[in-house]
Amino acid sequence: MRVSRRTASFALVAALHGVSLSVPRSAFADAPKPSGVVARQGADLIARGQTLFDDQQYEESIQTLSGALVRPNNTKAQKLEIYRLLALNYITLSHKEEAEASVRGLLSLDPTYELPARESPRFRDFFASVKKRWETEGRPGLVTETEAPAPPVTMKHSSPSEAKKETQIDLTATLSDPRGRVKEVRLYYRTGSNGKFEESVATLDGPHVSASIPPSAVKGPVVEYYLQGTDAGGLPVVSRGDASAPFRIPVPDGAAGWVLPVAIGGSVLGAAAIFGVLAAAGAFKSSNTTIENHQPNPNPTPGSSTVTVNVGSHGFGAIW
Repeated sequence: MRVSRRTASFALVAALHGVSLSVPRSAFADAPKPSGVVARQGADLIARGQTLFDDQQYEESIQTLSGALVRPNNTKAQKLEIYRLLALNYITLSHKEEAEASVRGLLSLDPTYELPARESPRFRDFFASVKKRWETEGRPGLVTETEAPAPPVTMKHSSPSEAKKETQIDLTATLSDPRGRVKEVRLYYRTGSNGKFEESVATLDGPHVSASIPPSAVKGPVVEYYLQGTDAGGLPVVSRGDASAPFRIPVPDGAAGWVLPVAIGGSVLGAAAIFGVLAAAGAFKSSNTTIENHQPNPNPTPGSSTVTVNVGSHGFGAIW
């Protein structure tokens, strides 16, 4: 079996590189995207947040909407809807401080906002009482058209490439927060790719953030997580990853030989898949020469190399 050295190298390196990276579903979330794409993503998150609220999955709705709130390029209408839904969730859960912060965020964008008459009196009464206090206080935080936008809060974080099963994962991040808006950072994590995220409060020491995923949650094939910073009212102002696009850390089983799992679209890529990548790249060429017992071709064609792929209990190897 013969293969071009350049083709084999490129295909195998590409395959291994894809395996070794542990990234969120939105692997290139920091790359610029067309405004239309961003707007659709925001709308999808809001719609999911509404569906979760309707299904009485209030905590999951809050996690989804919190991610939507810190997405860039939200329109004013989208922000109003996010604040409204967050307020309804928090009121339902009797989280009064967060509910009031959500209503105030909404009123700061539109001081004339009124809940629709079809809403429950419980919701409308809460909105009305918060609005009255807010107006009495002089409408703090009211956004004007001429007001310069606040400097953005950013968080830098690198995800581990993989983790050992049932071993604590220590995470660090660095905040850039010119106005000191972030009062708390929380870590959200879960085993696998489904279900509600568990949460814990991270340690915040100036700009430095540290948190840990407990060993009990570190199981194969992946662990998902994200970090979120909130302001004094409990509303998100910055995040790395979110409930809809969390970071993913592969957790190899270790019992079935040397396998490099990675979540790509919810699937696991291993040695066999790497072999497939080589084949798909057209690396393997048919030849009249037979190579037996993995011995080198005694008469190689110039510019070609022999590739031997071993998949067994001791691992995966490639020689060229």
